[in-house]
Amino acid sequence: MAPPSIRIPDGFVEELKARIRPSDVIGRKVKLTKKGKEWVGLSPFTNEKSPSFYVNDQKRIFKDFSSGIGGDVISFVMETERLSFMEAVEKLAEEAGMQLPKASPQAAEEYDHRKRLQAVCEAAAAYFEDRLNSSEGAPARTYLEGRGLRPAAWKRHRLGYAPDDWRKTIDHLKSQGFSTKEILEAGLAKESDRGGEPYDAFRGRLMFPIADVRGGIIAFGGRALQPDAKPKYLNSGDTPLFHKSRVLYRFKTAREALGSGEGGGLIVCEGYMDAIALAEAGFGMSVAPLGTALTEDQLSLIWKAGPEPVLCFDGDRAGLGAAYRAIDRALPHVEPGRSLFFVLLPDGMDPDDLIRARGPGAMADALEGRIAMSELLWMRERDAEPLDTPERQAGLEARLMAAAAQIQHPGVRAAYERDLKSRMRDHFWQIRQATRGKPKGSGDYRKRTGSAQFPASGEQGQVELKGGAPAKLRGLGQVVRAVDTPELLDLGAETLAAAAFADPDVSLLRDAVLDFAHAGKPIDRGALSAHLAEAGNMRAASLLNEYPQTPPIAVDGPEAREWLIALEQYMVAGRSAEQDADAGMDDAGADATSSPSAWRRKHQLVAERRALRARMNEAAGKVGES
Repeated sequence: MAPPSIRIPDGFVEELKARIRPSDVIGRKVKLTKKGKEWVGLSPFTNEKSPSFYVNDQKRIFKDFSSGIGGDVISFVMETERLSFMEAVEKLAEEAGMQLPKASPQAAEEYDHRKRLQAVCEAAAAYFEDRLNSSEGAPARTYLEGRGLRPAAWKRHRLGYAPDDWRKTIDHLKSQGFSTKEILEAGLAKESDRGGEPYDAFRGRLMFPIADVRGGIIAFGGRALQPDAKPKYLNSGDTPLFHKSRVLYRFKTAREALGSGEGGGLIVCEGYMDAIALAEAGFGMSVAPLGTALTEDQLSLIWKAGPEPVLCFDGDRAGLGAAYRAIDRALPHVEPGRSLFFVLLPDGMDPDDLIRARGPGAMADALEGRIAMSELLWMRERDAEPLDTPERQAGLEARLMAAAAQIQHPGVRAAYERDLKSRMRDHFWQIRQATRGKPKGSGDYRKRTGSAQFPASGEQGQVELKGGAPAKLRGLGQVVRAVDTPELLDLGAETLAAAAFADPDVSLLRDAVLDFAHAGKPIDRGALSAHLAEAGNMRAASLLNEYPQTPPIAVDGPEAREWLIALEQYMVAGRSAEQDADAGMDDAGADATSSPSAWRRKHQLVAERRALRARMNEAAGKVGES
């Protein structure tokens, strides 16, 4: 435990609370349920039956109305674990990966030094603000006005201008009492490679101050104002205060804005000006990484502010690539209450472009149409290559399952596997529908790459996609599936026997399959085809021979259940009007080539019909008994 003489530096406790989500800590002792912006549960301090214990992650507090106890996450740990303040801080600091300072003169000196460096950054921010409004800041003001930002916005975001001079910033900071060493350590000056005097790190640039989680200035970003200047954006290097992979621009302000609204998370965009443009348009929960792809530390910071942030990328190839990299970074860490959504803006625009061109309403519409991470993952893998061969289709499944396997949380991993497999089955079904009946080699749409797996509007394949299989051959696919996977008969032999097919040769094929099964004969295409041909049923044999080979499926898997659901529609559709008069919903089995999702809906209707009939029969029996 922490010794009583330990000294906690200024700001340490606030940073600790900023790094820890109260519901994570409290949720280990109290079963919490999400209710609006808050979490609710039964009091850990009283024996209550109706929940009156609330946790608010945005405000970083808890309140127990049954006992009157409330406070922050530190006081909760103190109350529930009977720890002192220092012991609770030490425990939470270890969980947050923060090192509590040792009780030594050296530790005290280190924290005092950090305070001096932050004071240097604060003095520099004030100096840059002043220079923006001076005569030498005219180029920066012109740029900001051209981007639609007025002086009030400059002040809100503490924008500034670094003079286009080699030593003006250094000289000013030295006049404020800071040493050259402190200015260098704060990242505001650089050593000369030629052995000369240090020089200003930022020159002739529009300046964006970067704050830590408490709002203190710790670094800067600078945008060049000359078209040929390199680099376009320059960030402070790593310092004792600042590591760009652990910081987000506007995080403190955005988290506060999110806490006062109904949103589910921060809006993460790609740059300083995008974050400012969003904030000025009313989307105050906007943040930006500092010129790099999102890191795990930044994702953790984003999730601490809210469970479902939206990552907003330019709608071009580079933006899509950045979105894909974010998926790979986030997948191992998703869990219930921790996911990502994506917005890919139209016409290659960034948020600033879209807001200036079409207004805040267009940005709101884009955010409303956000895409879940699972959807974007599916799109990425689906569009990676054509899906015109079994091998490529197997490759899609392998990629999807490999992506899902990265998820550490077992429940979320299983949910992703179910979702992705369902999307894949539905997509393959659509491809089969689009190509059904098409002569081999005709058309070229199956050879296209990317998302163009479907024929263009007006092409013949579109007609086939919407029209389904020829009416007289409906049911052939279900019968052939039982031939290629005979184990399905253990699941649905009775249903197959009761099915009524419009085409007599499909029925003949079905009868042959059931005859073989009843006789204990091996079921395969060659034997069945020969049997049908010997009996003179040449067309039935031809239907079997010409139907594409279907891959085997697991009897205990979802595809087998889909097969049975599809088959049941023929059983329902084949009943007489008298048999079905009391059931209603006579069109439940009208289209057996409908999509898998439609099969599931129809299967529910069939189950409801049967349950209704059973209740009616039971009621009739009771009336007869009386």
